[in-house]
Amino acid sequence: MTKYSDLEFLKLRGGQKFLYRLGRFFTGIPKAIAGFFVTVFNAIKSGCKTVGNEIADIAATFIHGDWKTKLSFLVMGFGNLARGQILRGLLFLLFEAVFIGYMVLTGGYWLSMLPSLGKVGPTKVYDEILDVETTQYNDNSFKILLYGVLTVFFIIAFIYTWRQNVKQNKLAEKILASGKPLKSGKDDLRSLVDDQFHKTLLALPLTGILVFTVLPIVFMVLVAFTNYDGTHNGYSNNLFTWVGMENFNTMLNWEVKSGAGRQSYAATFGEILTWTLMWAFFATFTNYFLGMFVAMAINKKGIKLKKVWRTILVLTIAIPQFISLLYVSKMFAKNGILNGFLMSMGWIKTALPFWEDPTWARFTVILINIWIGIPYLMLIATGILMNIPADLYESARIDGANPWQQYTKITLPYMLFVTGPYLLTSFTGNMNNFNVIYLLTGGAPTNPAASGAAGSVGYTDLLITWLFKITTGPESQYYLASVVGILVFIVVALISLIVYNLLPSIKNEEDFQ
Repeated sequence: MTKYSDLEFLKLRGGQKFLYRLGRFFTGIPKAIAGFFVTVFNAIKSGCKTVGNEIADIAATFIHGDWKTKLSFLVMGFGNLARGQILRGLLFLLFEAVFIGYMVLTGGYWLSMLPSLGKVGPTKVYDEILDVETTQYNDNSFKILLYGVLTVFFIIAFIYTWRQNVKQNKLAEKILASGKPLKSGKDDLRSLVDDQFHKTLLALPLTGILVFTVLPIVFMVLVAFTNYDGTHNGYSNNLFTWVGMENFNTMLNWEVKSGAGRQSYAATFGEILTWTLMWAFFATFTNYFLGMFVAMAINKKGIKLKKVWRTILVLTIAIPQFISLLYVSKMFAKNGILNGFLMSMGWIKTALPFWEDPTWARFTVILINIWIGIPYLMLIATGILMNIPADLYESARIDGANPWQQYTKITLPYMLFVTGPYLLTSFTGNMNNFNVIYLLTGGAPTNPAASGAAGSVGYTDLLITWLFKITTGPESQYYLASVVGILVFIVVALISLIVYNLLPSIKNEEDFQ
């Protein structure tokens, strides 16, 4: 593609500029993808180098350290205690004692059971007293996987703490060799509320993120490599086991099983993904531009009752979506108010298939989403438009710019610069917009060609609503839901990384300084 200089670009017409930018965007995608993989490779390379340096430093510390340091390799905190740093030494020693006690009492068991996810499932046992067979529950695959992952996290935390213990000994030796005194326990406590206060504040949130965010994500990813479902729940009926890449092969396989629908899992996933991307695009940009135009119209000089118009629009936000969307769903039904009104007026003879026809259903959900989303964008755009310097518009009018030129040269670039990151998050949020689709259509109308796939797949189903259907019902195929979740994450991550690096807010930040 021809690359224009800045002067040549300015000489292009409006349509040519748009096509040029569009072409640059799509031609930049392969470069962005290649850059992503280069970044990943460099990160892995840097990580390996860091690990090597850490191992070399640990070996050097042991070789050149004194006897206190060497003994601290086995008994954490011993060096600190021997050098008078009682508080640090006790904390290191306490952590090691807790770790050893956990591993001996329960951690070792969970870790040993992790490769098998359980050996003995529920069994029938004859009760001689009651003269009946009762179920005896034994291993629990779910708990084994959960606590096994937790144990691995604990081991990683122990290794990190042990490394800090070694570093503390090396640092203490250097400080004493220079003739300076070591920090006492009081100095450490004072430091936690002074120069190290940021670490004190972040300790609890970081722990919460690890326990309630990172751990569940790792657990969800591992479920994708098991056969965890309604018939293998790991405890009350059957244990679930590791199945390797079998679930990914099922989801990405283009072969159609005999007796199934006319589409494979891969074709079903591709069709839903395509509609999800289309939905996210239209749901994001229709709301964005229409919300901006509404804000511009209300803020225009001479418009009366501005607060009234804003209040009317905000009312759609005040009403819970659970109520409004269910009500609107009934309005657009075949026997709903809208079809009844149109037929009573004689404008139509048969009811319009808002939720029965795939094209009608997809168009309708996008249209209703505009009604929901415009107020949010109107409020955001109002605040941004009020901060655009009026001198820019005054200068543009003096130079003979018409309203459209003022919009394309001043308003839109300013809006895109400020709201670029919001557009990206809105796009990814719409890809996972469960409420609008599920409350309006529930994924309907049903796609008969995809009847062989898990869940009752519909033409308006997004990946997130399909994932919900997979996990509900008698089958409850959690393993497939986990695979879908991983694939959704990969798609969203790639789109986010590519678009983020192409945003004006990132590339041309200095233009608006």
